[in-house]
Amino acid sequence: MIHKIHINNDQFSRIKNGTKTVEKRLNDEKRQQLKVKDLVEFTNRITGENITAQIVNLYEYPSFEELYKHFDKISMGYDKEDDADSKDMEQYYLKEDLEKYGVIAIVIEVIKDKE
Repeated sequence: MIHKIHINNDQFSRIKNGTKTVEKRLNDEKRQQLKVKDLVEFTNRITGENITAQIVNLYEYPSFEELYKHFDKISMGYDKEDDADSKDMEQYYLKEDLEKYGVIAIVIEVIKDKE
């Protein structure tokens, strides 16, 4: 199955260059359909460019705070000099939804074009 996720330009670039390998999302009904080995087509919100990755693992957590304890900040899309704070994710989701669904770490690997 192929899932589609729109993503900000900076995060898209980090996936494309291989530094971001963990996509963090609300574990709502849509994300609950994800399975290991499924494909995800990421679309850059600015440029419209697409990149395809395969899901290599999925981890569910009750909160972003718990998720952040299990992954390094580079793999989650931060720069080395950034402070990785789970509160960063609160701007994207309602507190009620976070409490209802929890969150998911989608571990991905970009599929390289065959040359």
